[in-house]
Amino acid sequence: MLALMEEVLREAFEVNCSDVFFKFGVTPTFRQYGKCLPTRYPVLDKAMCRELAESVMTEKQKLKFEDHPELDLSMELEGLCRFRVNVFKQKGTYGMCLRLIPLGIKTLDDLGMPPVLKSMCMHKQGIVLLTGPTGSGKSTTLAGMINHINENKQINIVTVEDPLEFVHPDKKSIVIQREVGQDTDSFGDALRHVLRQAPDVILIGEMRDAETFNIALQAGETGHLVFSTLHTPSAYETLDRIANMFPPHDKPQIALRLATSLKGVVSQKLVPRIDGGRIAALEIMVVTPTVAKLLEDGKSGQIYPAIAEGGFYGMQTMNQCLTRFHKAGIVSEEDAMQFAGNLTELRQMLRRQ
Repeated sequence: MLALMEEVLREAFEVNCSDVFFKFGVTPTFRQYGKCLPTRYPVLDKAMCRELAESVMTEKQKLKFEDHPELDLSMELEGLCRFRVNVFKQKGTYGMCLRLIPLGIKTLDDLGMPPVLKSMCMHKQGIVLLTGPTGSGKSTTLAGMINHINENKQINIVTVEDPLEFVHPDKKSIVIQREVGQDTDSFGDALRHVLRQAPDVILIGEMRDAETFNIALQAGETGHLVFSTLHTPSAYETLDRIANMFPPHDKPQIALRLATSLKGVVSQKLVPRIDGGRIAALEIMVVTPTVAKLLEDGKSGQIYPAIAEGGFYGMQTMNQCLTRFHKAGIVSEEDAMQFAGNLTELRQMLRRQ
């Protein structure tokens, strides 16, 4: 790895950045608490950008990138942290975005997550989805949930990721981690063979298409607990996104299978704290008999009130979570409004408060 690359990445880790950007015509850029900030390093020219990008790629990856200029990979700065790397081209020049991933995995308690997330980890079979925009902390929360299982169950956990992010050491469980492009050619190939690897828990890095979700449903129906992520902003919108993956004539059958297999949806956003840093705001849907019936009937529009009234089961809407954070003096009203699930509803909730 080039000396400049290593120096930049070490500083990014030390100042608690989430991302580092390398792009022609500007200095290496840090994202810190959601804001992109220039650095003290020299402005990058075209040759430097290419040299930096090629320093993280193998010869096989370089050849692949020449034909298809989009590449995901992972790397590690030994003893410090890991990085999820995307190499790309823009305006004919090389560019990179690196997401910092700690070597240590925070527990759900360390992350301040509600106890209901631990309950979701204890299911024997079914599907649990974590959703939210890019950079909302889904991977960190998901790693905490896998870690909770790893510490409490003697089972086999198989992950399929593109690229590999958090590395899980074997604890009570054994953990098999497969990276697309390195350990398997594609998500589809890995998932078509995953049941032959005798998993109890399966982590699928991302639900990308109907084929992936169909395999996840099959696994959830046949005695496996499946975790995955989607880029949707709320629990009930997640259900619409899933339904829209499939042709119209398949939707009633998919709704029935979801009602049987889905165990919960956690939608996450990272909201700025008044005292600095960010905090995870969660919308949590637990599939109770009431929610399952709404799923079966295809009434996703009626699920939001069920979540709002499901506090006994650990459910909460995003607005309920933000209202609680504001009342506790953790999040400002302005930031709460910016991340609202339903802006009009949140405004009313804050006024009543």
